[in-house]
Amino acid sequence: MSQNLLTLSWVSLLQDAASEMLYPLLPVLLNTVLGAPAAVIGMIEGAAEGAAALTKLASSWINRYVPRKVMVLGGYGAAALGKVLVAAAGAWPAVLVGRVVDRLGKGVRSASRDAILLHTAERQHRGKVVGFHRMADTTGAVIGPILALGLLAIFNNDVRPVLWFAVIPGVLSTLTVLFVRDRDDIWLAHRERRRGLRAQPAAEILEADIEVAIVTATDIAADISTDIASVPALSVEKLSPRARSAIGLIVLFSLLNFPDALLLLHLSQIGMSVTTVVGVYLLFNISNAAMSLPAGMLSDRFKPNQIYALGLVLFAIAYGGMALTRDIGTSVVLFVIYGAYAAVQETVGKSWVSKLAPESRQLWAQSVLQGLSGFGVLIAGLWAGLIWLASAGGLGEGTGSLALAISGGGALVAAALAMVLHRLR
Repeated sequence: MSQNLLTLSWVSLLQDAASEMLYPLLPVLLNTVLGAPAAVIGMIEGAAEGAAALTKLASSWINRYVPRKVMVLGGYGAAALGKVLVAAAGAWPAVLVGRVVDRLGKGVRSASRDAILLHTAERQHRGKVVGFHRMADTTGAVIGPILALGLLAIFNNDVRPVLWFAVIPGVLSTLTVLFVRDRDDIWLAHRERRRGLRAQPAAEILEADIEVAIVTATDIAADISTDIASVPALSVEKLSPRARSAIGLIVLFSLLNFPDALLLLHLSQIGMSVTTVVGVYLLFNISNAAMSLPAGMLSDRFKPNQIYALGLVLFAIAYGGMALTRDIGTSVVLFVIYGAYAAVQETVGKSWVSKLAPESRQLWAQSVLQGLSGFGVLIAGLWAGLIWLASAGGLGEGTGSLALAISGGGALVAAALAMVLHRLR
């Protein structure tokens, strides 16, 4: 087990503990304390997810100018700053700024962190590496709500002190990044190239050959223009058909995987109390944490597309089941199954693409995968929310059953597609 794996696992555990202390309390802060309507809450989360997706897509381009470790450090630092802004917010626009800053940090750090994590790992063990990291990450997601519940009891349900306490693990997470070791060959190569481009016209000018200097500057401009046009994040031509198909399937399915906030809304609408919903969310995180490492190990032992297809079947069972039942006990079991899917989706999806992408394109592949998937989830939230509203008082009785059924059925189709992807060359 490498030092980077252990260090980055601690980084993610601390950051997720901070985020999951804050996230369940955001609706209370916005609606009860700051008086923001539900539409504003949805808009804030949509803007935050859009910001994260955009910066994930740009990660490969940013890496040309900023080393991966600095990207990770800056990303976690931005997340800590975002939590400070939320805790100090006196009106909902300040929360919007804080959430966007937080998610911009997530977008900058995610793909670059995963690239560092996978850079020195052997291909046949990458599923286990991602699984171990995800296990630590989701362990933080279990610790966060527990800490939040304990602090709420101490402070008599006052959310403000709890939000400030959430800043502490966020800051510790950022400081822990300093112990990460990384030799960023891609950034070093681009740095040397930029130095060469700057040095050449200076030499020509020193020779007082103005004409040559103009020609050289023109050539450099053309070269830079060509270089920008060939930024890896804007093209997938250097990926194999298998890699492109894997990314395409995962991104396509993300259009059906709407945000978990809507699932929690469904639980409350079928009669669960707020305390019960928080408890079910905790069980979801426990399931996710427990299944992350086994899912990664299975993807190393068997074909990753097969394990990913199994995850999609679990998704179909969870969503389809919740669409068909209003029984609280059954819904709790289905939400635990959904936690197992979440472990497969994160762990197997990332390691699957990593195994198919060339070593020089790891950051690129992860940024495209995670960025486009983020936009997909954002779109899924929009269409599911519209169906949720349209079905209120009619089919689905406002509990989102129709949206759940659509996503569950689509997951089975995606699972069938995943099973045949290994035949591509």
